[in-house]
Amino acid sequence: MKTENKVALVLGSIKGIGKGIGLALAKEGINVALNYFDWEEKLDELKHDFSELGSRYIITRTDLLKTDEIQGVVNNVIEHFGHLDILINNIERGGWPVVHGPYTCEQWDLEISTTLRAKQWIFECSLPHLKASGDGVVINISSIAGMVGRSGPVSYIFNEGYSAANRGISLLTETWARIGAPEVRVNEIMLGIIETRHGEKTRGWELLTDDQKEAVIDHTLVKRTGTIDDVVKAVCFLIKDAPFITGSVLRIDGGYVLGGEKVSPMPKGVV
Repeated sequence: MKTENKVALVLGSIKGIGKGIGLALAKEGINVALNYFDWEEKLDELKHDFSELGSRYIITRTDLLKTDEIQGVVNNVIEHFGHLDILINNIERGGWPVVHGPYTCEQWDLEISTTLRAKQWIFECSLPHLKASGDGVVINISSIAGMVGRSGPVSYIFNEGYSAANRGISLLTETWARIGAPEVRVNEIMLGIIETRHGEKTRGWELLTDDQKEAVIDHTLVKRTGTIDDVVKAVCFLIKDAPFITGSVLRIDGGYVLGGEKVSPMPKGVV
């Protein structure tokens, strides 16, 4: 995709991964619509960082759990920029067992509604405009929680509701790729432990013991957590340099999913 005059809607963009993606796209000359709901105290910093780029951007605050307000988010993008080419579906609520303890109905519903349901309706509202673009891109941000669930070293990090929601995202990615084709490519970036998402810059990580943190790192083949830049590079690749990729999942987890299985030395054999 050529990025000149393109328009992207980035959800969950007040800080962390969403903000990093928004800034990277703006540097590519893409007009960016940034939507957020929580972390109001980060708004001034967000405005400052984008104003320094001199790019065209808008910031809106919307509770995407209120499905009747979602169409307004998309309408606002069209009113300001005239079209929509890219949707970064980066909205989630990840329940930490070490933070929240045993599930309540309210916590379960919050995780499912934020991580899964909101993605569905923002896609529904965006799809006609992405189709009209003729070269649309959707990137769903998900988690390896959808593969590993509450097991192993991440038992203190991933709840069942969050894990179930993320498994559902992969189904949506495949279905949307079929619906969007050929005008819209839909792919998924499945995150492992990233510094601002379940990693060292989060409250939950600080509640883990040193042994629990070490177990997560030891289970990860590259022996570190991921960075925002790791995610941003993958996003830019899928947008700019992957015109033949759709319906795929790109796992950015440092090899966590594979890390639990060791390869035994090759035996001498008997022949």
